[in-house]
Amino acid sequence: METSLGLFLLSVVGISLTGAMLPGPMTAATIAKGYGSKNAGALIAIGHAVIELPLIAAIYLGVGHFLGLPLVVSIIYVAGGVALFYLGFRMFRNAGDAPGEVGGLPGNSIVTGIVVTGTNPAFYVWWITIGAALITGAARFGVVGVVLLAVVHWPCDLIWSEFLSVGTFKSRKWWTGKVPRIVFSICALILIGFGAWFLISGLSNL
Repeated sequence: METSLGLFLLSVVGISLTGAMLPGPMTAATIAKGYGSKNAGALIAIGHAVIELPLIAAIYLGVGHFLGLPLVVSIIYVAGGVALFYLGFRMFRNAGDAPGEVGGLPGNSIVTGIVVTGTNPAFYVWWITIGAALITGAARFGVVGVVLLAVVHWPCDLIWSEFLSVGTFKSRKWWTGKVPRIVFSICALILIGFGAWFLISGLSNL
């Protein structure tokens, strides 16, 4: 049975939201940045889109097959793992910075979105598997379907990221004493953990 464009886009919303809400490097970075800026999540989502939208176009044009090659996947995992580990290490080392400052991450939240997205291997794996399936479904409706996929998907990232940063910013009045340092350290350890996991996974498959 043929699925209508409306039903297809509704499924995109559901799948996109579950993907956005999965804990990962972007979640950790958004919480860390949200402490000092209420709208950091929206800016991080913009940076995320800088990497994501061209990737959607590239997969639609056939580059997804290249990105799915085992050697390419391993290289993405190793390079991304090293970068995330380094970001997490810098952030952990500077977790005791003055309130409102997050050491280790880029000062600009848009740049943070670009860096954290671009160095996250799981992001690419999601798009060459689940995302590629969505793009294939969207392609049945032509270029318009792919454009609408991107238009519907990105707000899901935006809404979730903004929810995290606004929630973090509004709750910071209860972050007394060593709480900021502890939270930033946890976020840093999340980045380090994902970085180590991706690095080990990539090296084991080379």
